[in-house]
Amino acid sequence: MAIMLQYRKVNDHSVWRKCMKTLKDTITQFTLPTPYAVGDVHVYLIKGDRLSLIDAGVKTEECWKALVEQLKEAGYQPEDIEQVILTHHHPDHMGLVERLPNVNTIAGHPNLKPWLEREEEYFSHYEEFFKGMYKESGVPERFFPLLKGLRKTLKWTSEGKLTHELTEGDRLPGHEEWVTIETPGHAQSHLSFYREGDGALIGGDHLLSHISSNPLLEPPHTKGEVRPRPLLDYRDSMEKLLKWEIGNVYPGHGDIFDRAHELIQERLKKQEQRAEKVFRMFSEGPLRAYDVCKRLFPKHIENQFGLTMSETIGQLDYLESVGKLKVSYVDGEKFYQANR
Repeated sequence: MAIMLQYRKVNDHSVWRKCMKTLKDTITQFTLPTPYAVGDVHVYLIKGDRLSLIDAGVKTEECWKALVEQLKEAGYQPEDIEQVILTHHHPDHMGLVERLPNVNTIAGHPNLKPWLEREEEYFSHYEEFFKGMYKESGVPERFFPLLKGLRKTLKWTSEGKLTHELTEGDRLPGHEEWVTIETPGHAQSHLSFYREGDGALIGGDHLLSHISSNPLLEPPHTKGEVRPRPLLDYRDSMEKLLKWEIGNVYPGHGDIFDRAHELIQERLKKQEQRAEKVFRMFSEGPLRAYDVCKRLFPKHIENQFGLTMSETIGQLDYLESVGKLKVSYVDGEKFYQANR
């Protein structure tokens, strides 16, 4: 906190530069390999009252060896890490938690808990939710076996106990200069972390310089609640960040970058353009989500079904939210049509 106050008051440029260097030197980026198409993932070592790792890669030997090697280059070893802070629950971000022997705190959003703690009741709820959504969306039954793939992804991730819950406005334990910003969309558990002294943002997968993050469908956290609208959440999270003065963004993938506000505006505009493309599909009459998905992603629907359906339903949610589409149900299937 003393650094933050110094930064705000100082006018001498040499002192300001020294202050900024001190702030930046508390963040070390490690780049780790993953088996996923997105490529490498970044994790961040931050120094303070505790030595903490923000995110923890994927559970492979290749990733573990890369982390151990880069820790050594930075003057540390796995035993030195006391705390892991997670941006979200996806496997490439929390895979090595259980390999770190002296971690006594695992911090993250409450929605991360069923994934980290392997709650079987939640996984059954997850599969049941998607089966119902796919039926409602007109998805052929040949796609339903894909739902069994949920548990296959667990081999890439760690099992543990969420010991410290983080929500909007919370300070990171041991790092009071960092404040938590809830940024759901890509995941309902997604958090970003903002440093007040220099505007640094550790943004996980919420905001990437080279690609737009996929807002991914998830069931409601509690059975019976209204399902999340991830694209609407993603837009709200983006617009929330426009209220913060952001400096460097330290992402989960790709290059460190600045000019976050410009990129946010670009992302929002491109999403609206894609929604207009989807809206034009309704000129000839009602369509189900699966019908739209086939038209929107003819080359990718077969091998990236989950991602393409998430994107499609997200755009339909958006068009419905702005009053351009209305819905009706026929024999349990949900049809969208232009609201003229």
